Amino acid sequence: DQLEERVFSISGTPTDCINLGVRIMKGKPHLVVAGINKGENLGDDVTYSGTVSAAMEGTLLGIPSFSVSMAGEGDYHFETAAQFAKRLAQLVLKQGLLKDTLLNVNVPNLPKEKIHGVKLTCLWKRAYEDVIVEKVDPRGKKYYWIAGNRIIFEGRSNTDFQALQSGKI
Repeated sequence: DQLEERVFSISGTPTDCINLGVRIMKGKPHLVVAGINKGENLGDDVTYSGTVSAAMEGTLLGIPSFSVSMAGEGDYHFETAAQFAKRLAQLVLKQGLLKDTLLNVNVPNLPKEKIHGVKLTCLWKRAYEDVIVEKVDPRGKKYYWIAGNRIIFEGRSNTDFQALQSGKI
């Protein structure tokens, strides 16, 4: 739905929104920034993230792209993530990104002055045991929950999880 000139409302996944948005614009955007997402997007879980998928769609369309997520819960320090995203956007617009590269940014839920820097990392690896849990709703109907009781971590160094745990973006 077109709400006004250059303002549209799209019902769809984040990937759909990027794809359609780019196609209805006159000319490609210079940058796609997806987020700020409530909750981190770390390790293998990036494959389930609409925020990361939106940045991936931008990348697939040949547009420099990054996603931004806030770790933690409760009262989010969105200003910390917004300030960093603005600086990163300026840097990417000036210097670009390597072809077929997207950045997945996770920001600790801390005030700016408590951030301990920025670190480029790799994705951590984790696996869940008992991934599919069968349950019964109050009406007696079966349903399935993607979950797990125990998480197994791969012993890697320089991961996104480790950086976040040490207060780094």
